[in-house]
Amino acid sequence: MALGLTAAHRRRLREVWRSAGWPCKDLIELDLVAAGHLQRHWDEQGRETLRVTDAGVQLLAQTRQSHQLARLNHEDLVARVAADMQRAGRLVWRGLSLRAPLVDEQGATQWMMAMPDVFSIRQTTVESYVEPVVHEIKVSRADLLSDLRKPGKGQAYRALASQCWYVVGGGVAGLHDVPVEFGLMESTGEGLVVLRPAPRKPMTLALATWMALARAHAEPALDTDAQGWLGEPPGSEGV
Repeated sequence: MALGLTAAHRRRLREVWRSAGWPCKDLIELDLVAAGHLQRHWDEQGRETLRVTDAGVQLLAQTRQSHQLARLNHEDLVARVAADMQRAGRLVWRGLSLRAPLVDEQGATQWMMAMPDVFSIRQTTVESYVEPVVHEIKVSRADLLSDLRKPGKGQAYRALASQCWYVVGGGVAGLHDVPVEFGLMESTGEGLVVLRPAPRKPMTLALATWMALARAHAEPALDTDAQGWLGEPPGSEGV
């Protein structure tokens, strides 16, 4: 990635690529012109526009590939966590949209939308044993820090679950980066390593959450040899 260029610079470069190139004349544009990613151009009427240079196109392509790789890594880790929760005997959902009740200082309830990467509950017929758990997946440090700058998001997760975890890629975060209200796991080649257990609190699911779970699709059962449980059908020997 180009030295000294931030996400704001790359975002502006994409905007110029998609637009007619009318200049804004701000410092971000100045940096891009000076770095050789944008070029000034004047038409016959003397009107100035900006064009993305070959170097700018290369930067856009590199940024796109980096984002695609991050998405793939994120989805891989989400799937890994979901499978681990299923192996622990839990019902699992991915990509839910849930309404979280947040109580303000005056005691009034404010509702906030939350979209945890992985949401799971115990398979039980006793409501108080459901123990909902949220896992939020982060594969880049910038994404994690952006998340932590939004305290309402963490509050929404904690309002929905008895335990909340951040699960990070290797080297993304340490214990000092994540608030103590969250557990922390790190993905390694050997599996998911617990760096700090998540605090646990009693929790029952609100009716709104139950309705959201009923409308959504839980993760399908892990691919196991179901035939082994049922026994081989007669006459199947040697097939």
